[in-house]
Amino acid sequence: MPTLVDRSETLAVEVACSDDALTVVLDDGRTVSVPLVWFPRLLNATPNQRKEWEFIGGGIGIHWESIDEDISVASLLRPEKFMRLSDTAMPPTRSGPLPRPSASPRTRRTRARRG
Repeated sequence: MPTLVDRSETLAVEVACSDDALTVVLDDGRTVSVPLVWFPRLLNATPNQRKEWEFIGGGIGIHWESIDEDISVASLLRPEKFMRLSDTAMPPTRSGPLPRPSASPRTRRTRARRG
């Protein structure tokens, strides 16, 4: 099915993936490079799978059939509008075993009746 492209949109004209980045050249001359960790399917894909892409809508996006991944140029230019990026550090994790939950009184009674 053909897709109409708004001519005010920036289009991708070239795409490349390294082991850690997706690089897209745009029709206005800019080059956008983003970390592959933003796209787990691409990150976990083989180098050959990363090479097998096609444009969506004449360049408004990029599609990887074998890994079912679609990325729009707009999402690369304005990731804060399209992706959930963490802006805070995760709290440190505890070391050692987790405490066992205590049984509620109802659970204890039920176990006593069955036993």
